[in-house]
Formats: sequence, C-alpha cells, structure tokens
Amino acid sequence: MGGGQVETEFLRSLGQFSGLVRGIALAVLSVFGVLSTPTAALPLAFALLGLALVSGVADCHHALTGRGGALACVLTVARAAAIIATQPWTVPGLWAPNVLTITGITMQWQWPPRVTVPVLTGLLALEAAVIGVADAAPTLFRVVLESTLAWLAFALLVRVTRWIERVRDRQAALERAETLALERRRQEREYLALLHDTASATFLMVALHDAEPEAVAGYARRDLALLTGETGGPAAHDSLVDLEAALRGVLAQSALRVDLAWTPVPLLPASVALAVTRAVREALVNVERHAGVTEARVAVAPHRHGAVVTVRDEGAGFEPESVPGHRRGIRGSLVERMATAGGSATVTSRPGAGTTVRLVWPDD
Repeated sequence: MGGGQVETEFLRSLGQFSGLVRGIALAVLSVFGVLSTPTAALPLAFALLGLALVSGVADCHHALTGRGGALACVLTVARAAAIIATQPWTVPGLWAPNVLTITGITMQWQWPPRVTVPVLTGLLALEAAVIGVADAAPTLFRVVLESTLAWLAFALLVRVTRWIERVRDRQAALERAETLALERRRQEREYLALLHDTASATFLMVALHDAEPEAVAGYARRDLALLTGETGGPAAHDSLVDLEAALRGVLAQSALRVDLAWTPVPLLPASVALAVTRAVREALVNVERHAGVTEARVAVAPHRHGAVVTVRDEGAGFEPESVPGHRRGIRGSLVERMATAGGSATVTSRPGAGTTVRLVWPDD
C-alpha cells in the first residue's frame, strides 16, 4: 500500500504496536492456560507455552526491528493452529478461542488482506473441525465480527492519515506560495524605491532646475550603474556583513563633503545592510539635490544588537507633512525600505532649519 510520509509512519507504528500486543498478550495468556490445564496434559501444555514464547519473541523482534516478518507470520499461524488443534486435551472453550480472537484482530493491523483472509479462514475451519460446527459457532461469529471491525477501523485510520497528508501538503504549498509572494512584493518595493532614488529623481531635477548637461549626464551614468547592479555592495542574502565598509563605499560616491562620526557596530544581515546603505545614499542625494548645501554629517552608533544611522544637513529644510502622497522619496526610499528590513526611518525637518534622517535597526 503506497502512501505519503504520515501514512507510512502510521502503518509502521501500528505494525509495531500490533506485534508487541500479540506477542506479549498471547505469552501471558498461555501461562494462564498452562496453570488451568489438567495434570495429565501438562507436558502438552508446556510444549504449547514454549511455542507461544518463541512466537512472542519473533513478534516483538519484528515489531522493534522491522526484520523477520515472514518468520513472525509463520510462527503466529503455527501457534494459533497448535493451540486450536490440542484444545480438547488442554482447556476446552477458553485458551483456544482467546488466542484465535487476539490473532484475528492484530493480524488485520499488521499484514494485508491477501495474507490475513486465507490465514483466518483456515484457522476458523480448524476450530470448527476440532470441536464441531455447533460448538464453534459462537467463537466463529465473534472472531469474524471482531476481525471485520478491526479491519474497518484500520481502513478508516488509513483514510484519516491520507487526509492529514493532503492537508499538510496543501498547507506547505500555501506557505511556499505566500513566501514567494512576500519576496516578490519585497523585491517590487525595493525596485520602486531604487527607481525613485535614481532615474525619477534625476528627471525631477531636470524638470525643476536648470541643470548643466554634464551634471545630468553624470547623474544618468550613476543611475544606470545602480539600476543594473554594477556598483557592487552587499548582496541581498542573510549573511553577516560589515556596515562600515558598505557605508564608506556610498560616502565615497557622494558629491557632498561628508563628515562621518563612527562608533563600531555589530555585523548586520546583508539584507539589512543593503537597506541601510541605500537609505543613506537616498538621504545624501536628497541633500545634494534639494538642500542647497555641499556638506552633510553622518553618524553611526550601536543600537541594541543593531545600529542607528543619522544623516544631518544644515540646508533649506522642508515640511515633511506637506509632501504629496504620490511622492515616494520619504515613504518608499526611506520608511518602507527600512520597515521591510525590520527597522524604521524618521525624517525631522522644517524650513530653514535643515533635515535629520534617522535610520534604526532593529525597530524599537
């Protein structure tokens, strides 16, 4: 019978349980059978007890190791047949019917119907031949009924395990799909933020200011390098990287004169370092394009097990609340970018008082 991991584990566990129960229960039952046997038949009863113990050992060995299944099956049939065949001389009406019942029930949980049906049919026929159909009728009816119920319970449990397997597979597929969707949305947000940082910001500057062609060309070359990933920088994976090295590369590319105040911070996940460095780059580009000054200050300090980065300028400043909702500079390039990485970004500014951008990871 084929099946998934849950079904396979269930069948293995049930087979172990059945073999252990049968081996131990029939060994104990045989001990009581010997104690109830008339003195004249004790040699025969002890021989049956020996067979029951050997068969019980085979049952337990097969249940615990998974080996010796054929031997365990043969000894199970031999034990039941021997006790049924000798019941007129041992304990009529007690030992044999109980052995037959336990054997019939546990075999349904351990071996397939192509094995159990012929075996049980033969044992029931032997029971009827030894003590007569009339005397065996109650035992035959009970064994058939209980064996059938055992098989139905087994079949129901197998169907339940298959249903559990399907539900688990669907849940795993949904989780994988959700993870992929989240990653796609993260990449889309990052792309939109990067697009704002580069091409759209350059277009806006050209539209609003009388920029020199050489400056526009320089911005365009830098934007193209960033969009095509030619500038290097930390890769978007979860390895730990040095934030200082990444930030110094960004500061070196800036047209501003940047005063850096650095306090050592822990290594950060590469995806976090990427978000921080790109947010710092966007903050510096905003200073360069909008603040009307040529210098800025960047401060880096440890924060919990992460870092806090501050970008400060003494430029024109602005009212953050007055920025239109369709403009993605602060919202997309700073706030959403840091939130996606598990951090936060705040922008403090007012006209004539400069601007401060504070980047924190992890978020408080």
